[in-house]
Amino acid sequence: MKKVSIIFSFRNEEKNIPELVKKINQVFDSLSNWKYESIFVNDDSTDSSEKILLELQKKYPIKIINMSRKFGPGPCVLAGFDNCSGDCAIYMDSDLQDPPEIIPELIKKYEEGYDVVHTKRTKRVGESKLKLFITRLAYKIINRLSDISLPTDMGDFKLLSKRVLDQIKKQKEFNPYIRGMSVWVGFNQTFVKYVRKERAYGETKQHLFSSESLHYGPISQFIRGVTSYSLAPLYSGIILGALAFIFSIVLIIYSLYAKFNGLAVAGSTSVIITVSFFSGIILVTMGIIGIYLARIYEQTRGRDKYIIKEIKNYKNTN
Repeated sequence: MKKVSIIFSFRNEEKNIPELVKKINQVFDSLSNWKYESIFVNDDSTDSSEKILLELQKKYPIKIINMSRKFGPGPCVLAGFDNCSGDCAIYMDSDLQDPPEIIPELIKKYEEGYDVVHTKRTKRVGESKLKLFITRLAYKIINRLSDISLPTDMGDFKLLSKRVLDQIKKQKEFNPYIRGMSVWVGFNQTFVKYVRKERAYGETKQHLFSSESLHYGPISQFIRGVTSYSLAPLYSGIILGALAFIFSIVLIIYSLYAKFNGLAVAGSTSVIITVSFFSGIILVTMGIIGIYLARIYEQTRGRDKYIIKEIKNYKNTN
């Protein structure tokens, strides 16, 4: 009998956890040739999530991994990868937006020989048009600039075979973009379509325009998605510099023409425009370089990707 590890990174999900655990168990009641373990990676929750999981652990195969502090979803998922024992792993959100009911379809694709089974969202209920537009634009930018083809509308709900997990765990990249890493490793890949539901309870932790988004949310993921798989933004500095050089040549020719033909040379307005133009280019280029330097600094200082405070294993077998 094969085993699948279901990995959840969560923070403050006390209202969603009981129903989520119940649905996962119902799914595997219908899969006679598969057993499972649920790995809940607790990103320093401040509510009763852990207490609820400890009670559910008496009945269900639940492993609880408590982080030493808040690390964000990415490092928590990696902690789940490093501590799972299944023949394959599925990682997904814990807010019930990703339906556990399609897990049998993911497993079926795995049994057919696929190593990575993505889930493609055909519809995202309850999300604003602005967020959907920005999300699709972000995917297009990443795909245009990077050396991977990141499937649009495929998020953090997918199945990975053991050999894919092993390859991801071998990578020494600090705080990797896991969504992109699952594509970068290659192997046989496919997808299953589904409708993403509204969040069952509580508020989303993935606000587009929030300070937290810079560290753990969509903005952070977008920056890591581009910088992890592309050097193209660095080359943009050369392009901007070339444009600035052409602009300066045109400005010099105009100034000389105006001088030798007795025309009034542009005054403060032209100076302000010129200074603003070149300053903008310099700042943009320095900002891009700064992002890459920050990534290099994170990588070279040698810190662990995450720190686990404790692991609470289940005693019963399933």
